Amino acid sequence: MVKLGTEKSAVQNTLLKYASEIGWDYVKPEDALRLRGGKTGLLFKEVFAEQMQKLNSEFINAELIEDLAKQLERLPARIEGNLQAWEYLKGLKTVFVASEKRERNVKRERNVKLVDEEIKRNVFQVTDEFSYTNGKNTNRYDVVFLINGVPVLLVETKSVAKFIGKNVDRESIVADALDQIRRYHRETPEAMSMFQLYTVTNIIQFLYAVTWNLSAKGVFNWKTESGAKNFESLVKEFFDRERLVKVLLEFIMFTRQDDELQKVVLRPHQIRAVNKVVERAASGKKRALVWHTQGSGKTYTMIVAAKKILENPVFENPTVLMLVDRNELETQLFGNLASVGFESVEVAKSKKHLKNMLQSDSRGLIVSMIHKFEAMPAGINTRKNFFVLVDEAHRTTGGDLGNYLMGALPNATYLGFTGTPIDKTHHGRGTFVVFGKDDPPRGYLDKYGIAESIEDGTTVKLHYTLAPNSIRPEKELLEKEFLNLAEAEGVTDIESLNKILEKAVTLKNMLKNRQRVKKVARFVAKHFTETVEPMGYKAFLVGVDREACALYKKELDKLLPKEYSEVVYSAGQNDTAELARFHLSAEKEKRIRKSFRKPDKLPKILIVTEKLLTGFDAPILYCMYLDKPMRDHVLLQAIARVNRPYEDEDGRKKPSGFA
Repeated sequence: MVKLGTEKSAVQNTLLKYASEIGWDYVKPEDALRLRGGKTGLLFKEVFAEQMQKLNSEFINAELIEDLAKQLERLPARIEGNLQAWEYLKGLKTVFVASEKRERNVKRERNVKLVDEEIKRNVFQVTDEFSYTNGKNTNRYDVVFLINGVPVLLVETKSVAKFIGKNVDRESIVADALDQIRRYHRETPEAMSMFQLYTVTNIIQFLYAVTWNLSAKGVFNWKTESGAKNFESLVKEFFDRERLVKVLLEFIMFTRQDDELQKVVLRPHQIRAVNKVVERAASGKKRALVWHTQGSGKTYTMIVAAKKILENPVFENPTVLMLVDRNELETQLFGNLASVGFESVEVAKSKKHLKNMLQSDSRGLIVSMIHKFEAMPAGINTRKNFFVLVDEAHRTTGGDLGNYLMGALPNATYLGFTGTPIDKTHHGRGTFVVFGKDDPPRGYLDKYGIAESIEDGTTVKLHYTLAPNSIRPEKELLEKEFLNLAEAEGVTDIESLNKILEKAVTLKNMLKNRQRVKKVARFVAKHFTETVEPMGYKAFLVGVDREACALYKKELDKLLPKEYSEVVYSAGQNDTAELARFHLSAEKEKRIRKSFRKPDKLPKILIVTEKLLTGFDAPILYCMYLDKPMRDHVLLQAIARVNRPYEDEDGRKKPSGFA
């Protein structure tokens, strides 16, 4: 057992010992240097050549192997190069085989396999004191793990002794490690283009993250399935060869949102849920509910689960239908799933388009919204290998639309996902009946709650405060026209909320009273400039409807620079000139969303009423000024916009969300 306070090498050597015990071959630094051909090399060239010949013997030769090695070591020194390296590992990249005959149906481009699914056919090696130079800068990585001669993961080992007299907590370790990881990306990006993951450990903590995602919120605690927290268990489970290959090839994602390439790795609760969902899909049981709190990465969990179902030969060329809401489609993530590696993706453009795809027995991934199932014929597709992944399941399948969906696909497997605690009203009970009947008595296949999420650093705490008395809505009027209405109980989506508020004429008029709007604008401007802006964060102002948003903008512009705020809402066909002033093209809205996420860009305040209240992820969002009556699921979904962790370049962390 390593004693706290010993040199870093003790942590390093202990990790190497445990890795060796589970099948990783240790290579001494001097031998590793020879295999790499010096400090400018990254691949173990002899091992790489032997394994490429072994895994691609049908078509590869020494010349192709040499060209392949050069391509890997000359990848673009940025995240795009890292994506290419990952695609090589996944077997998605091809090599041109000149010797192939020019015959019909014979491809001259062949996919090259770098890693074999059969674990025993791969070579797993680990080395330490791995020094790399690009001619300008040199960095030394404590421990490096390689598969078939390709470096895939680096480890930063930390000594607790370094922190004697300081707070030896997760944050201090992460901050210290990130300083070095960021330096590696800055000084030797060529090596970072190859590495896919990194881990940080000081024996007490064991953390992991992907390269090219350099914020503290992207560094996660590793949890063993058994719950064991000792160093040996953490190391041996994380570096289990089969598990690590799956993390590398199945649980890393490159996505494009608003034209920016991003990289993520799933956290333990997401990996656990994906595996459970795929197991349930293969079990023959037709229902499941995954309950992961808002902000915990539910969308990525769904996408990876869908991909694993589609790629699994057990399901015999299935169809996966993903039901999402409009806001998620508008973030472009679901419209660009081909960039995540899906071979066939169709986004339903209309009810007719969806109907045609279901009738023609389309395979692969279909993305749609629930309203496109309105009046869909019963039994339009009766195949059993049809899997429906339903986002926000607590509301999506309720009422007539849910009946149309399940009537149209009577033999499908329905896998529901929700990020909102399910209430005990008839709405909540219905969710458990539809999705949770195969998992009594709890009603869900997997759960990841708010407390666990905050403990893991997946989300931050939320703090709430009431507005000053002078701008609060009249209590009696609020209760009469909203809170006490039976139809408002358990309201599950923003569209239903808006329909209720349309009838609350007196309440809406009171909220939009010109004198009150001026007071609200003064309060927001003062609070934002005195509290939120000095902290480096941004805010939402949520109006009761689009007219309220336009009024807020007019008043805020008198108090703050006009460029500080932007109005984002959907255009209406019969909008007045005042409302039409804030219509946005798709391109301009994309630019606004993209700029809002950046600390050094404007706007600083988004004025919204419906758009961006779900499906929009901006960690820099700290404060929500909520001037729209909400409750239950809709309220939780909206305020969850501010619960994303955030850390600026100086290491200051968002302490909480505020609403």
